[in-house]
Amino acid sequence: MAGRDAAVVGLEINANHLRAVRSGIVTGTTRPIHIGRSTQVWEYRIADADDRAVCIGRITLAVLPKPPGSGA
Repeated sequence: MAGRDAAVVGLEINANHLRAVRSGIVTGTTRPIHIGRSTQVWEYRIADADDRAVCIGRITLAVLPKPPGSGA
């Protein structure tokens, strides 16, 4: 995972929207697929109150060092 001396920026995002939700609660869960020194890949799933998939996807992140003096 990126520490306090690093920041992450998005490189690519892929999402499949499977159904609409007009009301109620949705819940999102994520799972790391790859955690490296310079990149991370995460899988995510958003489900409705009946645990039916609403959206599934993947995001790829670049892990970059924070510039000196940028804060914690």
